[in-house]
Amino acid sequence: MINTRFAFTKDDLAAFARDGFLITRRVLDDAFIARLRERFEALFRGEFETGVSPDEVNWREGESDPALTRQICNGWKADRTLAQVTLAAPVGEAIARLAGWSGARVIQDNVLWKPPGARALGMHQDNAYLAWYAPREMLSCWIPLDDTTAAGGTLVIARGSHRWSRAPNPPGAFHAPDDYTAALREAARENNRALDLVAVEVERGIAVFHHGRVWHGSPPNRAAAHRRAMVVHGGPANARFAPRGFGQGNGPIYSRYRRLTDNAMDENHFPITWREDGHRSAGLDALIDAAD
Repeated sequence: MINTRFAFTKDDLAAFARDGFLITRRVLDDAFIARLRERFEALFRGEFETGVSPDEVNWREGESDPALTRQICNGWKADRTLAQVTLAAPVGEAIARLAGWSGARVIQDNVLWKPPGARALGMHQDNAYLAWYAPREMLSCWIPLDDTTAAGGTLVIARGSHRWSRAPNPPGAFHAPDDYTAALREAARENNRALDLVAVEVERGIAVFHHGRVWHGSPPNRAAAHRRAMVVHGGPANARFAPRGFGQGNGPIYSRYRRLTDNAMDENHFPITWREDGHRSAGLDALIDAAD
């Protein structure tokens, strides 16, 4: 569970603005990481503690290709232990402060599990998937549950690429592309930029924040160790559904929560975890406390 605030220095903010990502500190201890790993196993078996299915289940034990990276989106809705990370106020505050927003809401979380031999996830910009809401912005907190290595298929970020143009649409295959850097290299050519790829090699439990426009992905896991991670994707607290654009990215999935009468994003599905005026969506703390 994440209880303490992130204290960003001027140097931290400058580094994030320059690089598009920031490696911070350890926020999860080994005991809590062990609990999360147990919950990962249950989720990918199709066991949902709350009785609510995640919004996306892209891998299930006994049914899916073992060579694919396992992914679930919005696992927090299905599991209270995951919710302790996704809904943590310090994570929401950190996302908002790095982005320069007055507050942050959860757009989705990712439960990622790349076992030995699992294939790549294609390089992409998160913001390319977001035509269904506005402002079309995202900032993410990535927390590995295993020590990471370049050989183990860790997160790879193209340093400074958040200053390139935004891809108008998602750039092709995300799961198991033959060449996970193909779209990135094309974007670099279009922007006349050299590539500076950073493999994020950190200890388990360390929080890494990255910009929604920074190009990132991960190569195959060629190591003997598993690579599990939780990701919290935050958007501006004032985000609203876009009147058009649902056909792009993951809009067809998340537009199901659009109301009939207006474009407001329901806080039951896209909760505000921190706002500078003190607002936090009702019920979040009770849900988190229920996991203890």
